Amino acid sequence: MSATSDLARRFSALYTGALTDVLDRHGFLQQTLPPELAPLRAGMCLAGPVYPVLGQPHPGHDYDRSIRLIMEMLGSVPSGHVAVYQTNDRSAAQLGELSVTSLAARGCAGAVLDGGVRDAEYILREDFPVFSRYVTPQDCVPRWELLAHGDVTISVGGVRIAPGDWIAGDADGLVIVPGDHVEAILAEAEEKVGTESEIRDSVRAGMLPLAAYEQYGTF
Repeated sequence: MSATSDLARRFSALYTGALTDVLDRHGFLQQTLPPELAPLRAGMCLAGPVYPVLGQPHPGHDYDRSIRLIMEMLGSVPSGHVAVYQTNDRSAAQLGELSVTSLAARGCAGAVLDGGVRDAEYILREDFPVFSRYVTPQDCVPRWELLAHGDVTISVGGVRIAPGDWIAGDADGLVIVPGDHVEAILAEAEEKVGTESEIRDSVRAGMLPLAAYEQYGTF
């Protein structure tokens, strides 16, 4: 198992609430992406290093040039990574079924778009985790321009996202873990989840919330 696969497995065993609590303790108070970025289907989860993608509206963009840039970008997302888009757009779909099919076939871990997707039913058949701001049938190719990908830092909802960062997503939302702190945050979150299991058992046995907090230091 690769180091990335092992980290992804460990992240997937956690939940985003535990990660955000640990990030808060370390002073990372703005790591949660906007709640409007929702999964295409309830129950979708993802975890992996981010592959940042940046674009902007470009009405009338040359179709061939536009689609070639997008195809090159899609082919560059490494296995195990999550493509995270800042599209700066609210009208077109930057991801569709064939793009998802390609990402899934190469072992990519998901896609998150501060933007739109289309072909939603077909994407759901791929069982590939996708979070987006909206769904629309309108294609981005003649309306949008890909500016940079991979080696670029983006911002989504005020959250800085850079190469080397990790993203985790579940029913509660999406969280960015800074790359320089992944191991420490992950280990502490794993410890927290173990402690919370003990608290859960104690509360079920009748322990009051304040008593549990005083005993375990968290709740």
